[in-house]
This record gives sequence, C-alpha cells and structure tokens, in this order.
Amino acid sequence: MTVEEEIKELIIKSLELEDITPSDINEEEPLFIDGLGLDSIDALELGMALKKKYNLKMSSNKEENKKYFYSVKTLADYVRSNIGE
Repeated sequence: MTVEEEIKELIIKSLELEDITPSDINEEEPLFIDGLGLDSIDALELGMALKKKYNLKMSSNKEENKKYFYSVKTLADYVRSNIGE
C-alpha cells in the first residue's frame, strides 16, 4: 500500500466519512473547502491521526501546515520526508 493510499484510508476512518471510498478521493484535489470539503475541525482530527500513525511532529506555523494539508499528494510527500522513506 502506498503512503497516498494509507492517507486516504486514514482520512475516511478518522473523519468517519461513510459514503466515501479511497478511489473517490483525488490525490491532487484540495482537501479543504473545494475538493473533499473538509473544515478546520477535520484538519485537527486528521492531524492527530497522522501524528499517531506516523509519529509526526506538526509545525506550529499555520501557513506551513496549510501547504502540507493541501491535498493527499502534499500530505504523502510530507509524511515521506519525515519518516525517511
């Protein structure tokens, strides 16, 4: 399973998105507002799930985090750069 697939599964599971499958999530589309339409509460939940799964440390810089949380692809790149894959 790729990091992108793991993140899609994590999004669905941690945010309890029952009507969505991993194949419904486009890796390039924005996760927030447009695209998947997540909100700031979802961002917190997803951030906590990512921390737990990959032992990540999130930046306290909001703008930097926005960049990482833009799409599944940007999140996967961030995870890979932090777990040394």
